[in-house]
Amino acid sequence: MIQDIEEQFTDTVDIVDRLATLGARYDAAPNFPVESMAALIRSGHHRRFAPQGCGGQAFDSEAARNRAMAKNLRQVGRGDLSIGRLYEGHVNAMLLFDWYGTSEQHRWLTHALDSGAWFGVWATEKAPGVRLTQVGNASLSGEKIFASGAGGLDYALVTAASTDHARRLVIVSASDKARADLSGWRVRGMRASASGRYSLEGVAVEPLMLLGEPGDYDLDPRFTAGAWRFCATQLGGIEALVLEIQRSMCDGARANPVQRARFADAVVAMRTAGLWVAKSAESFAAGHENAVTMARLTRRVVENAGFTVMEAAARILGTQSAFDGQRTDKIIRDLSLYLRQGGPDHAHDEAAKTLLDHDIWSGGERLW
Repeated sequence: MIQDIEEQFTDTVDIVDRLATLGARYDAAPNFPVESMAALIRSGHHRRFAPQGCGGQAFDSEAARNRAMAKNLRQVGRGDLSIGRLYEGHVNAMLLFDWYGTSEQHRWLTHALDSGAWFGVWATEKAPGVRLTQVGNASLSGEKIFASGAGGLDYALVTAASTDHARRLVIVSASDKARADLSGWRVRGMRASASGRYSLEGVAVEPLMLLGEPGDYDLDPRFTAGAWRFCATQLGGIEALVLEIQRSMCDGARANPVQRARFADAVVAMRTAGLWVAKSAESFAAGHENAVTMARLTRRVVENAGFTVMEAAARILGTQSAFDGQRTDKIIRDLSLYLRQGGPDHAHDEAAKTLLDHDIWSGGERLW
């Protein structure tokens, strides 16, 4: 059950406020958010979900780890969705190291985290995509697009195809600014996520930098059901926007039954999304047979909640919600872009096909 927002985050108010303050600065003058990432290191977020042998926190169960992960992702998203995007990528990378890394790679990761390294996961590309060539010394060709943190992160796990195998993960340096191209990242929101292009042409690949086996990255339910994590981050932004509406409502709006109803609808949408995110995280942790469908449905629930709350902000706060420099405006701009995660209609249609076949609810609650 999702607790009251303020109660749940009483121990994390400082980091949320810190990220919000820094986020306003990076939104006005977009650069890689070095100070925000440093704040996350100081708050303990940096290696919390790394493999335990690499200094990650020990959890009693997978369910406990996923509950903590959901809380942390929501928390960072509440502070700044651009940082939430980067942090979710880092958490994803830590999970991939945990699932597929060798003992030697875990030793390498420990050293990297000791030095404060941040990681991302880059999979988006245009045809023909990034390829791993095995002629002579192994190397990469091609580039990634929408590579969040390009030129600012320390490392990225990138997907690469090869002639004879499914695509696989390769660990590469992500900090070479000569390879990063942010010129096309001219967007209304999520500016500090620095989601540009990154050339991997000619990058040499040592055996230690090959993470897992070909095809591991695409294995379900981990691949598709893992969408619950970016939903949790987006939920954090929705929560932040509801809080801003509540704090900014003038006396006239509070006395108006129509405006009060709009605020109540926004809260219901936010809480509904929270319940679905929690259920999706729970299904993922349990390896439930319907975890993929649950995550696909959660995407649509969170998306709809975001639209409802953004509209409520515009109708309740009026022009105040659109002034440059106002936190409400920044959250709306960030959220409207972040909700455009790839393939929402396809994901929802695939979920609908499953629902026509059988109910996915667990705990003896299935109706068909």
